[in-house]
Amino acid sequence: MSWTRRDLLKGLGGLPILGAVWWAGAASVVNRKKKRSEILNQLNISPSLPPAVPGIGGDPVRVGIIGFGIRGEQLCRSLGFATDEWKEEMRLAAEEDPNNKALEDFLSQNKLNVNLAGICDVFDVRAEKALRSFSTPENKIKRYTTYKEMISSGEIDAVVIATPDHWHAPMAIEALNNNVHVYVEKPMTHTVEETYRLKEAAQASKATLQVGHQHRQTLSFRTARDIVEKGTLGHVSLIQTNTNRNDDNGAWNYDIHDQASAQTIDWEQFLGSAPKIPFNKNHFFRWRKWWAYGSGLSGDLLTHDYDRLNCVLNMGIPDAVSASGGIYTHNDGRNVPDVLQVNMEFPRFSTGSSQAKGKEKGMTFCYSASLGNSFGRPTILMGHDATMELGNKLTIWPDVASTRYADMLEAEKMRPNIPIYQYNPAANVPDAISSATSQYFADKGLMWTYIDGVRVDSTFLHMREWLSVIKNGGEVSCGIKEGFDEAISAHMAGLSWKLGRRIEWDSENEMLKPIEGINFDEVLLFNGKWETPTEILEG
Repeated sequence: MSWTRRDLLKGLGGLPILGAVWWAGAASVVNRKKKRSEILNQLNISPSLPPAVPGIGGDPVRVGIIGFGIRGEQLCRSLGFATDEWKEEMRLAAEEDPNNKALEDFLSQNKLNVNLAGICDVFDVRAEKALRSFSTPENKIKRYTTYKEMISSGEIDAVVIATPDHWHAPMAIEALNNNVHVYVEKPMTHTVEETYRLKEAAQASKATLQVGHQHRQTLSFRTARDIVEKGTLGHVSLIQTNTNRNDDNGAWNYDIHDQASAQTIDWEQFLGSAPKIPFNKNHFFRWRKWWAYGSGLSGDLLTHDYDRLNCVLNMGIPDAVSASGGIYTHNDGRNVPDVLQVNMEFPRFSTGSSQAKGKEKGMTFCYSASLGNSFGRPTILMGHDATMELGNKLTIWPDVASTRYADMLEAEKMRPNIPIYQYNPAANVPDAISSATSQYFADKGLMWTYIDGVRVDSTFLHMREWLSVIKNGGEVSCGIKEGFDEAISAHMAGLSWKLGRRIEWDSENEMLKPIEGINFDEVLLFNGKWETPTEILEG
């Protein structure tokens, strides 16, 4: 039986409202519709529609921004507030490249019922930039000296926390204790102890907590969840997901502002609980390179990959985590690894099976990262019946040894090297990517999604969901439960790398299994690899 690319192209379906979906497997033009129907009936997949979100009516939500650095500015744009400098930069970029739609997308973004009421940043230049760009005669934005002053002012309903990692939990807990709503960037916490305290504060508060995993709004991930739940892949036993970056920006060597000084930066407030060291511009602008303020690859990038798979599989916290790697590509004084391999074990996990009961059970989640090579490696979910490649689009290939699709494979209605399903919500929509780091996030589905063929900022959708729940009640897609799973899993990876040993989770008691003589938080905050005392090793 012959099967050509021309047959495949003729077998393409029309464009549904969410983008391009197509099925391979038609052997000829004559029986194309029949074969396609057979495959569709077997797969029973349809693209997931965006969730309905109740309107954000009534009085505007008074929002305060804590941290106005790179991510803080991005979050403000998702709320509808862009700096004058960014708008001019994007206008010029669009003149050079008509496919650069960043400014057009921002200007066409739906307005949220938000009053940007306050800014808090320890760097005077950033705070003044926000005041200059966002203050109007009708809406005077107030600068707060400290986060506690902002939260206790009575003039703020909700805060957006976009600070270094070591400040996430203290600020979120303070806000929740005062019933102020919280949108906090990942990782949710910096230590294990903080993770439990933040969970207690969120459960006791009347306020809503949303963790900034905006990919939960990406339509390809919602569709992937439906695919897995319907058993399309069979038992998924292995996941491979990766970080591939190879430039200074991707390795957290951000620009150092020429106006940065001990006079323009409140250094003591920046340090907070971190070790007291003299003023250091490198540490201030590139804090992700040190455990004292950040969480390394495990907290900064693994968290993205873990949560975007957790939102598809709902796998929860792994039973055990093993990590390895080192500082191999950027020996510049950092103490977090720039190459990292993490294996998360889920021995009791199952996505269902098409084989004999009891034959299949358990899964390994493999995360591989390098900040010294940008060769793209896709996220792959490997099942007994099919394999899924997942990003801003998704593709499914049948497995040659599949039980579920055996008859179709035998009849050559399916071919192992030909996708049987592909969903691309970005069909025929050109995207301009401004940097290698932006391309990395775009490919993973972390920057935008597409609704009715229109590109929409995923962070905008995530913040809109949070604001809607604040106004109307309901549940956010990434609240304290999801944040707790993310934080504990990331901490397990960090601990495993630092200790050079397997870290285990006690699911019955909801705690890390203790290691004699080891204080987990002391290890996490230690600047570098942990050297276990000889007496403990011998004991």
